Amino acid sequence: MKNRIADISQRKAAMVAGFGLLLMTVFALFADFFVLPGLIVPGDATETANNIMAAEGLFRMAICSFLIVIILDVLVAWAFYVLLKPVNKSLSLLMAWFRLVYAVILAFSLVFLVIVLLLLSGADYLTVFETDQLHAQVMLSLNVFSDGWAIGLVFFGLHLALLGYLVFKSDYIPGILGVLLVVAGLSYLIDNFAILLLPDYDATIYLVTGWGELLFVFWLLFKGGKIPDMNY
Repeated sequence: MKNRIADISQRKAAMVAGFGLLLMTVFALFADFFVLPGLIVPGDATETANNIMAAEGLFRMAICSFLIVIILDVLVAWAFYVLLKPVNKSLSLLMAWFRLVYAVILAFSLVFLVIVLLLLSGADYLTVFETDQLHAQVMLSLNVFSDGWAIGLVFFGLHLALLGYLVFKSDYIPGILGVLLVVAGLSYLIDNFAILLLPDYDATIYLVTGWGELLFVFWLLFKGGKIPDMNY
């Protein structure tokens, strides 16, 4: 008779989700708020290309940071499913799938940052292009990465809204956190649909309403390990 391996507890799932989200935040902030804004000059393809070539190592670190974020997203999606499965197994699975779809889209979009490196590599086959053409393609690839990520964030917003609903319906996580997560999810949906519909849209509602995510991370880290065991 084979021995069964004990399934992960909700307490452990909460801690995995908490630490995963914390690490993800660090890597995402480094790549998206520190590296890319410092290298990309909107409307200036030549300066952007020169910045990336001058700080190629930093740009590669940003790509690796995004890759780590994607890996952590998969881990967190699984942990959330385990954590909230007792509330509603079917909705928990859908919630996890929305996050996984987001991770896949981000991974696909990340390819365009790799293309930027290839365009600026100085390889012989690129000599058929003029310098200005290469720089224009660099900016195009960066824009495709940004817009692709925006599409992915629509699914992330759906994930957050559903996550918030499940948290609100649970009897072992404060309901106010669920409300804040739903609001954060809706803000992601509004912002990223607006980015796709309105080319000049530059508002970021989620920066104002997205604090629920951070509060949930802290709750998972400091209170998640005290969740009572549940049989399901």
